[in-house]
Amino acid sequence: MKMLLLISALLLFGAALLLISALLEQRRRARQVAQRLDGKAPGDSRFSELLHALGASRLGQKSVKMDNETQTLLNRLGWRSVRQRSMFAALQVGAPVLALTLCLLIQGLFYPNVENHWIAPMLATSFGYLLPKRWLAAAAQHRQKQLATETSTFIALLRTLFESGMAVEQSLRVLSQEGKQLLPALTHELRLVLARVDSGMELGEELNKSTRLLSVDEFTDTCVILQQLIHQGGGAMKSLLALKQLLDDRRLTRLQEYISKMSAKMSVVMMLFLFPALLIVLAGPGFTALTRAFAH
Repeated sequence: MKMLLLISALLLFGAALLLISALLEQRRRARQVAQRLDGKAPGDSRFSELLHALGASRLGQKSVKMDNETQTLLNRLGWRSVRQRSMFAALQVGAPVLALTLCLLIQGLFYPNVENHWIAPMLATSFGYLLPKRWLAAAAQHRQKQLATETSTFIALLRTLFESGMAVEQSLRVLSQEGKQLLPALTHELRLVLARVDSGMELGEELNKSTRLLSVDEFTDTCVILQQLIHQGGGAMKSLLALKQLLDDRRLTRLQEYISKMSAKMSVVMMLFLFPALLIVLAGPGFTALTRAFAH
């Protein structure tokens, strides 16, 4: 009886997915026709349209807006557009549903007689809800490290452009266009800042907002010097040079700490694997001789 109810629930869920997919396909075709009439290329795939519709729903938007930490992590990751936030909202809503469905299917097919049927689905739903946020936190932390690493090169390029006679805004525009391969994460943030400047905002204020969103100490220190250069003019070249030397010293210190920790870990590995083998080779003949002596 339980097996029949599970199969019926899965069939209803599949029918609902097919109905939603058909509606989204109809909307996608209508959008493509409108884009062709406007002279634009066709839009995204069917799967991305489904994710976007799910993320743009009321449930998807509430799942993102009610959590301030998620908003902060999305800003640090650089996902600030409506479409990117809708994609994460769809992931936040769809992951628990998918985990619950898979758990019910596996439990119904392979473990139909298990007691406490609600424990595994509850754990699967909790894991599906927490997994997108943990991934978001890890991705944001990785991007912060990437921005911190790119800042040292960014300062060296800025000093070169300043010495050639360029102003702050002009130098940032050159780097945002020409440094995409060398500084991918940082130039992305510069393009966002310059886009708001083009719309009429002030450059120093936008740099300050960007530092608050990213929360990267190295980039924050650099933007403070750039704001000083914007408002007071010259005199910031020595500050940039001192900041670059400080960042290089910090990076060297972190590398030394990493090497020290790696040496300690390698010592533990040697103690666990090399020392027993060495003990067998050195003490093995003596132990064998003692065993034979006691045997006689």
